[in-house]
Amino acid sequence: MKDTLFVATVAALVLLVIERPVEAYLDPGSGSMLLQVLLGGFAAVGVATKLYWHRLVERFGRKTDARDRHQR
Repeated sequence: MKDTLFVATVAALVLLVIERPVEAYLDPGSGSMLLQVLLGGFAAVGVATKLYWHRLVERFGRKTDARDRHQR
């Protein structure tokens, strides 16, 4: 598993570092679409966090014993 992750990381870095000339037309709508994708991703993460907040707190929160929970 670690070897596969390492190979994928190296391949991604090589592809990012190597420059190649490309011919592409990016119109103003492309930037708008990218912004919508990013904002939608942030909104999805926010909604998922809100839906599962109590489970996250139970799993990663401070551990209290049963007596403390009943006193509240």
